[in-house]
Amino acid sequence: MNIALVALQASSLSPPPEAELDNSGPDRPGPDRPGPDRPGPNRPGPNRPGPDSSRAGSSTLGNQADRVSALARALTGLDHQVTVYVRKDAASLPARADLAPGVTVEYVPAGPPKRLPADKLAAHVPAFSAYLAESWGRSAPDVAHAHFWTSGLAALAGARGLPVSVVQTFQSLGVADPPAGTRPPQPRTCSANGTTRLRLEPVIARTVRAVLADSSAEMTALARLGVPRNSVRVVPRGVDTAVFLPEGPAADRTDRPRLLSVQPLAEDQGLDTVLRALADVPDAELIIAGGPDRAQLRSDKVYRSLAKLARELGVAGRIVWHGRVSAAELPALLRSADVLVDMAPEEAATSVTLEAMACGVPVVAAAVGSHQDTVVDGVTGILVPPGQPALLARRVRRLLANPMLLKGHGLAAADRAKSRYSWERIGQETLAIYERSLPSIDLVSGPRSPASR
Repeated sequence: MNIALVALQASSLSPPPEAELDNSGPDRPGPDRPGPDRPGPNRPGPNRPGPDSSRAGSSTLGNQADRVSALARALTGLDHQVTVYVRKDAASLPARADLAPGVTVEYVPAGPPKRLPADKLAAHVPAFSAYLAESWGRSAPDVAHAHFWTSGLAALAGARGLPVSVVQTFQSLGVADPPAGTRPPQPRTCSANGTTRLRLEPVIARTVRAVLADSSAEMTALARLGVPRNSVRVVPRGVDTAVFLPEGPAADRTDRPRLLSVQPLAEDQGLDTVLRALADVPDAELIIAGGPDRAQLRSDKVYRSLAKLARELGVAGRIVWHGRVSAAELPALLRSADVLVDMAPEEAATSVTLEAMACGVPVVAAAVGSHQDTVVDGVTGILVPPGQPALLARRVRRLLANPMLLKGHGLAAADRAKSRYSWERIGQETLAIYERSLPSIDLVSGPRSPASR
């Protein structure tokens, strides 16, 4: 099967240094398809970005690139050809490159060749879709899998009139879906682009052949938008279990019980809840990884606000502000923790919860979004309603006070991550959705005759 992955905003999907580059353009046929330093080892894995990549910054674009890259490799591992279409966001990028055996990336000229925020990409969908239409008019893929709503628009427009089955992964929706009983769903943004997104996401979901939801919560949110449930399947993000695993180097640590939070430094990430809970977890230290580089933390408004709160709570001496964490050092940092804490009231499009679980680290997370599918409460970790620091502190204290319970949760977390969320399994589940979107194709026997249908 020839598969197109459309990820207009996967900005950091760059070719490896040894990649075969092709600058000939679209007409030439492409190839076959402030705290102490605690560094971790430089260990980029086969599905991970190189050491210059970073996690837990202010954007989810890099995470989308990670995800698309890993899915492409998983699909080629199942003997399918994959072409990834991303917007050319740097003048130095070629027209196309081989990302991995069987995976070609085409860098589409749509808008200025520079990084753009997600809310500025919709204006460049027409140019992107025109490129897809021209390319697919010459050689159409069997299926086009779009990631994020702008990619869905581009893929549907590019496939118009062509025998291309379009499926969609949103990764996040424009309407936040908070826990039941808290408040009605709210738009994430009130900008003109946000209004467009709110209007078009349901249209995209009803037009494509299938929607791959990240979680049961997203499936419910789509149903509230009028998307038929029978067109939606839950296929979660995966985790690279060859990189994130219990065995391996761990970052240096003290003798204190270690709590770790890996997320952007932003006002809506629940870090204030974590700091307030830390005040009631004696002796534990908290590592906060995310935001700008460590040297630039003092210029960050959210950092200054949280640091002030930490001083007022009397916990500043038990916090290490790590700053931006590279993809290479993340596995070691995760292994050094006793518990990963993520209390963001609205789940971000990141995979750090899965990565911690794969490293054998129990997770205490807000009971929102895919956490409710990923974390088995009382087995692989603990789910806590967002915004409840006293309850969070009690649950964390109970875990830390019982080493056997902590160990058991860690073992169960690693087993669940490997058995349910490996990219090999996610690739197989994704391929099954592709097959169902192509009723006239049997991946094993080839084209079906009319009598066999």
